[in-house]
Amino acid sequence: MDYRTLGNSGAIVSELTLGTMTFGVEADETTSHRILDTFVEHGGTFIDTADVYSSGVSETIIGHWLADHPAEAAQVVVATKGRFPMGDGPNDLGLSRRHLRTALDASLDRLGVEHIDLYQMHAWDAITPLDETLTFLDDAVTAGKIGYYGFSNYLGWHLTKAVHRARALHLQPPVTLQPQYSLLVRDIEHEVVPAALDAHVGLLPWSPLGGGWLTGKYRRDESPTGASRLGENPSRGMEAWEARNADPRTWAVLDAVEGTAHDHEATASQVAIAWLLAQPAVTSVILGARTVEQLVDNLGASSVELTADELDRLGEASAPRIDDYPYGTAGVAQRNRNIAGGR
Repeated sequence: MDYRTLGNSGAIVSELTLGTMTFGVEADETTSHRILDTFVEHGGTFIDTADVYSSGVSETIIGHWLADHPAEAAQVVVATKGRFPMGDGPNDLGLSRRHLRTALDASLDRLGVEHIDLYQMHAWDAITPLDETLTFLDDAVTAGKIGYYGFSNYLGWHLTKAVHRARALHLQPPVTLQPQYSLLVRDIEHEVVPAALDAHVGLLPWSPLGGGWLTGKYRRDESPTGASRLGENPSRGMEAWEARNADPRTWAVLDAVEGTAHDHEATASQVAIAWLLAQPAVTSVILGARTVEQLVDNLGASSVELTADELDRLGEASAPRIDDYPYGTAGVAQRNRNIAGGR
């Protein structure tokens, strides 16, 4: 396992993060603790959760593990998130000072700690003034309740605005952004990745396997069955079977991934994760696992070193679709001042 700085901070984290959305839902506490044990045994030091994961149960399970493993707890970096509702009241959601104060204290209690290393805003809040959120986070750093803060699911302009408002108000800056990112979902490269690079903010990609598609378990025109996310629910969210199966790009990406995996004697999952680790601005890739076996396979990505040719092959197969403007040829030409008299 290799290690990287946590965005623009001085904290060091493993290049692979243990995502714990499955804890308390798809993995019971015993299985979750085995997953945590295995992750740490393989050199993992970065654990990501959120208050809404299994309605707080994920944080509680992690808190029990931290209490039972004081030596390991002293070395791991724990991240959680707040924003979404944990109750039915009008102030039980959002990024207001009122809600975040309650949400942060509740997360501290469930995790059984006095300090959270990375506190992340789970999504943008168009109602709460940004300055209110940023000053709360700065106060939380000063009070010692959190070490750093970051965002999740922010657009490029959200991140840029937050960075510049923090700078203008002389507040602590964000260090990370957690977006969905994979060989199948690359549209963040238009705006979010450039914004992160400009601000020196580290990316923490979630769903690196495209909701299971990049594991190689699915086959063209064969509807999934069995104990997999799509096997249990083929219409599940953004990774729904019908739309992706009908898209030739999906299978071009999978062919490139599986061919590369064959050349490395690796799994498709390991290649997909290794590709992400090679992308600009990426600090650590979030792995989600139901079982120890899934986790061990994913951790093997640290040993896969993709060549420049392989990265090009994967990049070409997975290139996001773009119109000619503003992200295509015309837009690039204008930004590079290659069009005389451009509008």
